[in-house]
Amino acid sequence: MKPESSNFAAVGASFPSHSTSRAEPWLRGTLTEFPAEQRAILHALELAREDIVQWCEPLAAEETHARPYGLASVAFQLRHIASSLDRLLTYTEGNSLDAAQLKALAAEMSPDGSKGEILAEFEAGLRDAERRVHAIPLSNWQEPRAVGRKKLTTTVAGLLIH
Repeated sequence: MKPESSNFAAVGASFPSHSTSRAEPWLRGTLTEFPAEQRAILHALELAREDIVQWCEPLAAEETHARPYGLASVAFQLRHIASSLDRLLTYTEGNSLDAAQLKALAAEMSPDGSKGEILAEFEAGLRDAERRVHAIPLSNWQEPRAVGRKKLTTTVAGLLIH
């Protein structure tokens, strides 16, 4: 299988190269302008981005949608990460899911989209999550929040750390 060209720069993202010799984001001394709790979440998003570059960028287009042994595809996993972040942050902000989010949830398993489009969706989801995490003051982290149709109770911190 010949890999589809999927240079992340072509979809408007730029990523550092990732290798096993490079320290993880939380060990690089970055994002020091944020409180430690918020910084940990932002570093986790950064690590997710780097891992996707390392493990998914080299995949052939067919591999992105493959479902070996009936398992969910890489495309599903990437969509699920992005839309789960959106849903969790919506609850964090004290809101309920809207029709577009429910539609995105239903479409996560869709075999549609090129590898580049799916990687762009993932990147857009991470960038949106980073923007939204930046906007949540640490003073709000203990506030209660309701999750899902059953209105299960947690806190802003519980949603962010999940």
